[in-house]
Amino acid sequence: MKLVHPGKLTVCTNIPYEPFQFKDASGKIVGFDVDIVDLAAKKLGVTQDIVDIDFAVIKSGAAMAAGKCDVAAAGMTITPERKQNIDFSEPYFDATQALLAKKGTGAKSLEDVKAKSLKLGAQASTTGLEYVKKQGLNPTEYADSAKELLALQAGQADVIVQDLPVVLTWLKKPDIAAKFEMIASLNTGEQYGVGLKKGSDPTLLKTINDSITQAKSDGTYEKIYVKWFGKKPGELG
Repeated sequence: MKLVHPGKLTVCTNIPYEPFQFKDASGKIVGFDVDIVDLAAKKLGVTQDIVDIDFAVIKSGAAMAAGKCDVAAAGMTITPERKQNIDFSEPYFDATQALLAKKGTGAKSLEDVKAKSLKLGAQASTTGLEYVKKQGLNPTEYADSAKELLALQAGQADVIVQDLPVVLTWLKKPDIAAKFEMIASLNTGEQYGVGLKKGSDPTLLKTINDSITQAKSDGTYEKIYVKWFGKKPGELG
């Protein structure tokens, strides 16, 4: 099996995207996705090397096609459109979207956001963005989750749409919880997968799938899940 850099599993991601991938206090990239991919790296007998790259380049498949990385783990939802450009592992996370708003908007749903003409923000190139557009909203797009949150804090947006675990992680910070609240969760039936180059080495895909399956059956997956989300699978939301 040929890897981009021998002895390493090179992984494209987009940070910050806490708790999936982000820099800890020491500057090391950690998170749920990092731990999941580590399982496959260990099976291969290599170390994980993470490359931070624009999410649009990841979801289009361009990053893998250009040989920038072997796989992508970036809280990436499996969609038919993305499957045209990327091979996906089996799903490793069931995702839901959420709306985070400044306190006092009185909004409790996307319909309320529309009816009250609230300013909505979304992260560019994401399924959250696509979902709210399909509901007839026209959000302002931000390059990454950090810029999206800053827009909310600066009052450029009244409400933002983002993956539920990311919103829950933000709300653990007292300064955010003091001014903002989650007003709705949007059950979109999404699942995350690890992305690979289209038509990539089947051995690599099999190793990733095997490591996910094994982790789910031997309790490792639940341990990783509880570590990052503080709850067991199925208890989020």
